[in-house]
Amino acid sequence: MTEEAIIKGCTKNDAIAQRELYNKYSSKMLAVCYRFAHNREDAEDMLQEGFIKVFLQIHTFENRGAFEGWIRRIIVHTCINILKKNKKFNESVDIIHATGVQIREDSVPAIIQAKQVVECIRLLPIGYRTVLNLYAVEGYNHREIANMLDIEESTSRSQYTRAKAMLEDILIRKRILHKPKQGVDWLAAVAHR
Repeated sequence: MTEEAIIKGCTKNDAIAQRELYNKYSSKMLAVCYRFAHNREDAEDMLQEGFIKVFLQIHTFENRGAFEGWIRRIIVHTCINILKKNKKFNESVDIIHATGVQIREDSVPAIIQAKQVVECIRLLPIGYRTVLNLYAVEGYNHREIANMLDIEESTSRSQYTRAKAMLEDILIRKRILHKPKQGVDWLAAVAHR
């Protein structure tokens, strides 16, 4: 089935088209959910809720930009809404944990595996992880993040800075990230941003 046929079928609530859409994009979107979720079960719940929204809102897709990007935005917003609803975003880290970490700019060794980095990101407190994912991976700016999470823009910036520092510390402790190099944003290199 072509993407156009899938979209057209889904707007008519055709089960075959909906299954095709789900099969085509679910694994990529599960990876998005997994970065926000506490565990795989939560990620799968986020994915299911996100796809329900995709099916309910598919008639609003206007062929502006990539269809996958449209789905991804719905999935990300679903993840954020679930975190906010469950008040999980409000979990915070004691400032003591972040103050001893220096912010350094490193280059990531070529051997770094994306899976290792994702697993290290998942070790961050949920608030830090959420802002880091939204900014460094999804490409939202701090104003957009502040609006999504109902926080101040300065809070988004400080959460990102602390998340980046804490992630760097984790990567160094796990020997995934090595000797720092000045002037290179190691996180941008990882996130391909």
